[in-house]
Amino acid sequence: MAREDLILDPASIDFDNVIADLEAVRKTNPQRYEMEQLSGIVYDDVEAGICAGYMDIAQDAFWVRGHMPGMPLMPGVLMCEMAAQVSTWYVVVHDLMPGKRMGFGGLDEVKFRGIVRPGDRLLCVLKQTRYRPNRMLVCAFQSFVGNTMVAEGTIRGIPLPDQI
Repeated sequence: MAREDLILDPASIDFDNVIADLEAVRKTNPQRYEMEQLSGIVYDDVEAGICAGYMDIAQDAFWVRGHMPGMPLMPGVLMCEMAAQVSTWYVVVHDLMPGKRMGFGGLDEVKFRGIVRPGDRLLCVLKQTRYRPNRMLVCAFQSFVGNTMVAEGTIRGIPLPDQI
């Protein structure tokens, strides 16, 4: 993929400059335990509508034992969940859906281009492409291990009711 097609060049990310660590992410995102797919936020440019978060994949992540025994691979659905969690952080921190929690509204044109293994650091970059206040946020996302793109697609977030 040509560098001009990247939302953000992963080589430009400074992982020593964490904007929001796990504890800060937990203040905006409700997922806990095995469903936490975000270790921190390392880039946030609200004017450009771009945000990036990462996850350090544990050697003993809950899926390792059963997802391809002998050759553990991170399930693609968890890469998509990570994109959702980065977008939730972005929405809450920038108050795009005041008083609402975010939920999956859809995924489009998702492609998996590489593999993610235990011990990898997965970076997810997203760019806001459409926004309807209190109704919907649409973002393109690209995920990387090092400088290699492993997933891309479009994610749609919608506000959830306060109680289900």
